[in-house]
Amino acid sequence: MTPDIRLLILPLPEFALLAFGAFLDKLRFSADDEDYSQQRYCSWTLLGLSNEPVPSSSGAVVQVEVTPQALDFAGYDYLVLFGGRNAAATAALAPDYRALLKRAARAGVKLVCVDNAAFLLAACGLLEGHKVVVHWRHEAEFRASFPHLQLLTGQLYCFDGARISCAGGSAAIDLAVELLSRNCGRARALKGLADMLVDETRDSRHALRSLEVGAGQVQRAAALMRHHLSASMTVEQLAAQLGISRRQLDRQFLASHGMSAKAWWLEMRLQQVRWRLLNSSHGLAQIADEVGLGDAGYLGKCVRRRFGCTAMALRKGV
Repeated sequence: MTPDIRLLILPLPEFALLAFGAFLDKLRFSADDEDYSQQRYCSWTLLGLSNEPVPSSSGAVVQVEVTPQALDFAGYDYLVLFGGRNAAATAALAPDYRALLKRAARAGVKLVCVDNAAFLLAACGLLEGHKVVVHWRHEAEFRASFPHLQLLTGQLYCFDGARISCAGGSAAIDLAVELLSRNCGRARALKGLADMLVDETRDSRHALRSLEVGAGQVQRAAALMRHHLSASMTVEQLAAQLGISRRQLDRQFLASHGMSAKAWWLEMRLQQVRWRLLNSSHGLAQIADEVGLGDAGYLGKCVRRRFGCTAMALRKGV
């Protein structure tokens, strides 16, 4: 029998095992009756630029099954890319992967980018005119790198014609369920969730409770802070969006977090700066712009005051 859905799986160097494993295991449960793990209703093939194993960010490696030279795209419906740990490094892979990805697009294969793989598709010019979702931690970086593309915030995944994107992590399960639903039917798509100890699938617009910092106005304020991380927005303007005064907002943050709303917003920005310094090679000026800290000089002062060292020492792990 011909499978209802046929996928090429392309793990990029230093891909995250969580999204990769979650996606594949959901396919496995839906691909057969009972738990026989045969690829009957859906099939997948691991693709790589060469026959060399591909390392994940944790050091574990996967062995590819096919290389571009032996590939016939007529036998596949989707090409699913799993991005590397470093977004800038993933985008820099464009010269190596551009021909392969454009060849897939011309053949009518739908391109699916998971986690930082969106940076690669964007760098290859394959997201023009499409909406895209990335991991919330990389939204500011993506917006700075590709300001002309339409980035959706607060979503787990997005289907936009022949381009599909997913924020990564456990959202890969939700993406797989939606992909299977559209090709194999809802019942088969939901098969195996209990075995995976998953209660239910999440809608693409599901709001993560783990990003919530409190109840009521504080929770809404934190969500707005995260959304406007790179904007030159004042706390007064933020409070106005919530329909309360700056004093009321500060009072609620002091009660829940022991600091003012402005101090909390700065801490959120500095934690993002710390993460970007440790996980990218971007300069201080670009990172400062991404997190709304003006310029490299002011960012450096804030880092020294908060972490007790220079930004370069923080990047080197000194």
